[in-house]
Amino acid sequence: MDSVLHLIGIARKAGRLEIGEEPVGAAARARQARLILVAADAAENSARRAAHFAEAGKTCVLRLPYPKSVLGGMVGRASCAMLALTDVGLASALAGKLAGADPEQYGAAAAELAVRAEKTLQCQKEQRRHEKNLQTGKKKPWAAPPKEAPHPPGRAEEHRRRAGAQAARPGTPPSKAEAPAPKPKRSLPRGVVTVKKKTP
Repeated sequence: MDSVLHLIGIARKAGRLEIGEEPVGAAARARQARLILVAADAAENSARRAAHFAEAGKTCVLRLPYPKSVLGGMVGRASCAMLALTDVGLASALAGKLAGADPEQYGAAAAELAVRAEKTLQCQKEQRRHEKNLQTGKKKPWAAPPKEAPHPPGRAEEHRRRAGAQAARPGTPPSKAEAPAPKPKRSLPRGVVTVKKKTP
């Protein structure tokens, strides 16, 4: 069996293949389609709609060298004009197989999908590493906090210095800080009312 058709069969078994125009369009609008495939003998309207789906989903569209009957046989149908792969790894592998047979037609799409697959793989590795760290409780090693530098004298201390210097001078009035504190009001027991008598 052809390696390209074999990859299409693997994608179908893995649930990473959308079959038909409506499922392919829905996957492209949801930004889940990684590669749209069109049969060699598909109608021009189907090819135009596939290109529109690829533009909406920001993905690639390739015309396969297989007729609709061969693609339909791989996916369990009488005929199939349009497919979409939703896994970037499978899409990159399939485009690479096509580019090996015809580099001029499929080489650019294969290179673009290879870059996307590499980025996706790196993101998946980082996500797995993060989840593993959360499960094992791995954290950064403890480090002593840095020593704080002595703070410069604040405003209160500066005010006290100036007040002391001013008090040392003869004939200077006492500052607010040195003024005698007011006498506290006499507290009366609760419930007692005092009445002041008016003098004639």
